[in-house]
Amino acid sequence: MSVRRLHSEQPASFAFSAENMEWAKHTIGKYPQGRQASAVIPLLMRAQEQEGWVTQPAIEYIADMLSMPYIRVLEVATFYTQFQLQPVGKKAHIQVCGTTPCQLRGAEDLIKVCKNKIAKQQFALSEDGNFSWEEVECAGACVNAPMVQIFKDTYEDLTPQILEDLIAKIERGEEIMPGTQQPGRIHSAPAGGAVTLSDPSLYDGSMVRYGLGASMDQETASCDLGAKASDAASEKKSATKAKPASKAKTTKPKSKAAAPVVEEKALEETAPALLDGPSGGVADDLKQISGVGPVIEGKLNAMGVYHFAQVAAWTEENCAFVDSKLSFKGRIAREKWIEQAKILAGGGDTDFSKRVEAGEVASSKGKEE
Repeated sequence: MSVRRLHSEQPASFAFSAENMEWAKHTIGKYPQGRQASAVIPLLMRAQEQEGWVTQPAIEYIADMLSMPYIRVLEVATFYTQFQLQPVGKKAHIQVCGTTPCQLRGAEDLIKVCKNKIAKQQFALSEDGNFSWEEVECAGACVNAPMVQIFKDTYEDLTPQILEDLIAKIERGEEIMPGTQQPGRIHSAPAGGAVTLSDPSLYDGSMVRYGLGASMDQETASCDLGAKASDAASEKKSATKAKPASKAKTTKPKSKAAAPVVEEKALEETAPALLDGPSGGVADDLKQISGVGPVIEGKLNAMGVYHFAQVAAWTEENCAFVDSKLSFKGRIAREKWIEQAKILAGGGDTDFSKRVEAGEVASSKGKEE
């Protein structure tokens, strides 16, 4: 793959449109505090959709939005071939996969089409500026090789003639359907139809060994096995009866219901301190604990948990009790409820509780988890 560098000619500036800026802020808000850099790829893609390619001002603009060094965003933009680093065709930029599966299935012929129909060199614009092309590494549709990608969509099972037709349709402004271009093929299913698991007997029940659909011989064999087992059981029973009564031991059957009762009683003894109602008539907003939404808060309140101080005082045994009542295991420790509750009970704030108070978390607005 060729070295990817920024284009020699760059615009003076970049800024998201009002609509895209609103979208960008919403996208950044999906990530936890301090992890906004995770939004770098979707923001770069939106910048490319707006401008047609990723410019240096756009890279720096997005880096500032995400508090990232410029070099980090540049690394992302230059690594992924989905990002165009120079102007591309206004109607289509065709990325031809040239990796082994596509190469074996005719990718070189597709490249010849691009050279003849668009431009001799990669990244060069066609005379009318509507088309450009490049060769890329594996685009992930090997089973439908050879293929090309045009912006977000892939076009598979291509021949030189099919690719020429696609280019002509794009030029005329006609709609083209992405995916396999081979008539009769469904997505990545076998081109000629199914060649395995096609025996009807696999589905009509005739191959079931026992029960409905079993053959007469199999049913007979099952009856024979059942009879032998019954005879063996009868012999064993007779042998048991033949033993002298003086040697026979009588054991009182154990109650199977006793164990669960004992376990439930032992679990109840590990319950934390619970209240009939919130102290002073006002409950703490337990949704300020990361991992507690409206549904879980309601269950905690119904159990008798209303305050951060209660959660902060839980022991491992208390956590096991709460786990059993809420039908989940390990969430309290995994999401550090107790540590958060101690801070909140002392009048402090966590990064999550600040976001809740600011209305930035869905659960703070009463949405279901």
